[in-house]
Amino acid sequence: MHSSHCAGIIENELRKLNGVQKADVDFANHRLIICFYNDIVSIHTIIRKITDLGYGVNYTKKTLGVQGMTCAACAASVESMLLSQEGIFNAQVNFAAKTVFVEYASDRINVAEMKKVLQQIGYDISGDMENDADQIEVAEKKRYNELRLRMLVAILLSLPVFTIGMFFHNTWTWGNWISLILSAPVLFWAGRDFYINAFKQARHGTANMDTLVALSTGVAFVFSLFNTLFPHVFHQQGLHADVYYEAAVVIIALILLGRWLEEGAKNKTTSAIKKLMGLQPKTVRVLRDGNTLEIPVRDVQIGELVIIRPGEKIAVDGMVTDGNSFVDESMISGEPIAVEKKSSSKVFAGTINQNGSLTIQAEKVGRATLLSQIIRAVQEAQGSKAPIQKTADRIAAVFVPVVIGIALMSGMLWYVLGPEPALTRAMLAVVTVLIIACPCALGLATPTAIMVGIGKAASHGILIRDAQSLEIAHRVDTVVLDKTGTITEGKPKVTDIVWSPETNKDTFTSILFAMESRSDHPLAGAVVRHLKMESNDNPIITDFQNTPGRGVSASVNDHRYYVGSEAWVNELHVPFIDTIQISAQNMINKAQTVVYFFDEKSVLAVIAIADTIKPSSAAAVTELHRLGIEVHMLTGDHGISAEYIAKQAGISTVRSGVMPHEKGQYIKSLQAQGKVVAMVGDGINDAEALALADVSLAMARGSDIAMDTAKITLMNSDLKHIAAAMQISKSTVITIKQNLFWAFIYNIIGIPIAAGLMFPFFGFTLNPMIAGAAMAFSSISVVTNSLRLAAKR
Repeated sequence: MHSSHCAGIIENELRKLNGVQKADVDFANHRLIICFYNDIVSIHTIIRKITDLGYGVNYTKKTLGVQGMTCAACAASVESMLLSQEGIFNAQVNFAAKTVFVEYASDRINVAEMKKVLQQIGYDISGDMENDADQIEVAEKKRYNELRLRMLVAILLSLPVFTIGMFFHNTWTWGNWISLILSAPVLFWAGRDFYINAFKQARHGTANMDTLVALSTGVAFVFSLFNTLFPHVFHQQGLHADVYYEAAVVIIALILLGRWLEEGAKNKTTSAIKKLMGLQPKTVRVLRDGNTLEIPVRDVQIGELVIIRPGEKIAVDGMVTDGNSFVDESMISGEPIAVEKKSSSKVFAGTINQNGSLTIQAEKVGRATLLSQIIRAVQEAQGSKAPIQKTADRIAAVFVPVVIGIALMSGMLWYVLGPEPALTRAMLAVVTVLIIACPCALGLATPTAIMVGIGKAASHGILIRDAQSLEIAHRVDTVVLDKTGTITEGKPKVTDIVWSPETNKDTFTSILFAMESRSDHPLAGAVVRHLKMESNDNPIITDFQNTPGRGVSASVNDHRYYVGSEAWVNELHVPFIDTIQISAQNMINKAQTVVYFFDEKSVLAVIAIADTIKPSSAAAVTELHRLGIEVHMLTGDHGISAEYIAKQAGISTVRSGVMPHEKGQYIKSLQAQGKVVAMVGDGINDAEALALADVSLAMARGSDIAMDTAKITLMNSDLKHIAAAMQISKSTVITIKQNLFWAFIYNIIGIPIAAGLMFPFFGFTLNPMIAGAAMAFSSISVVTNSLRLAAKR
């Protein structure tokens, strides 16, 4: 707010909201006092109204690590529990990253209170992802190792129990007792978390997949224990005293195996954030009272002078006050060529100083630096959810209580209406329903198809790290391409050298090569690589000098030569001949960087250096157009270069000179138009846009952070594979739909039969063993259908 007029606008607009009784803005203290009926209007609506008017609201945003989530229903429980707390406006769980993004009023609730709330339902907050990253990593590693140990013990003990149950059922006197002894540690040590979490969930009237696992295995174990201790009860009624130890332990072992594999995959999803945080140095040297001190980077104050040595990462955003060097800013601009920094130049945290020392005055530190903003943006983007994920959450939240309800209801009906022995038949019905429903084909339908689809993509050089992207890719209608390293090769290369007609090329090539070999300028490397095969002699050069901002010079046989910029040529009043000047202008018109090789009398040669387009880029863009997909190009490079590359690639929609956060905003604007957007990039500066896009693809030759943020990596950096990824996505989604159809049919038919629906008409019920076999068969049918995907061309 800049005036009392602003305060008046906010008051008037808020009072128009239905449910708001009073809204008074204290302009002097920048506070709003509002009275509203929270059953009519929510705090989120009020905040959104204020932000829509162009003003801000002071509240805290944090991404917190969450432990103990094992299924989509857990994510829904965590969200609903947090949102029910006073002071929390927003809570979004990222199940894959094991985090929750919360927006809250810090004067109403704090992280410790949120932790206490989640502990009540079996989860825990491991820390703030920004400040406690190391602590969270240690806790996650410990949890992962414990899970692996319990999984291995469960599998080892389940093998003999399964063998006894399958091959010595009712034929070996001691078989039931041995199974009991081996099953107890599987259930009550390896699988103890299922029962603990189910109990905590039950105390708050909620349920998740742990509840279903605990109930089905618990009932199967208790039923088997009863028949082991008192087999005569069933024998007296003419029934077999069957036991189901093998069903209970195998379910526990398989689910632990699945969760161990899942944890390993999920841990990789957070590596992008860890690597971004790794760009921030831990300590930094500052000048205080004339002394150089090494202090933690968090203690740097705005205005302090920071000393950066060659090869060090820059710790703060600031301005150079002394020194001269080249700085690798590829994380900001995406451009591979290091940028010269001298007095008054701006530098950013996380960029890398190359060959000189710099003294920087800190202007932004800690959370205010551009690097910290990128980290927060990626965290928030990764925590957001696609509509398909929300749909899956809703199905998972409903599935568990529905199955439990059906099992209990069938048991009650059998007990009240069923023939004798009613209690036994009721118990069998409950066990049969729970066994046939968990784990079910519904749970395998999507992951098996995804696994096969990802494997098929990998065989084509496309690494897919996220199932959601594979599901969405076929719906993409807009592809946004980064320029450098994505459409182009990403490395400066000499494209042309034009020599003066009066110059002896062979002689001067060796001199040029010798001078550029000694230069530390990034463009000199391109010249050296180009001339390496052409240089035959090795002239002796003397008095080599590096003139910052101009170029290098040296003497050969007492004759002075220069390699540098056009400005240096003009400063030394060296004349051009017409052919050289025309060639240089043509190179500039093609957005190429021109380097001049000259002596004190004339310009000997002009060298064009450019980042060239990949051979397959134009064909890939044509293929995307053929599929009806719009193609856009974003780049931090200047307009002339961007337009030239876009024209070569066949792209008509171009945005140049964009900063990293502007790329993210561009993706959001396309999504706001209802488009399904794929972002393709290779640099750290693309990380935010990659995280925000519906589908993100990175080049394997790009930065590690871009690859970790993107969900799909093109291993050979060929843009033609974008279309291939979309075709594989389409085939996979068709297979998922087929699997879901069969899984739903199986549950729709199997669960009522397990509950005893056929008994009134045909006089038979489903044996729990047959239910177990049916469960296995349904799973096999779904897996087989998924495997068909691999055979498709």
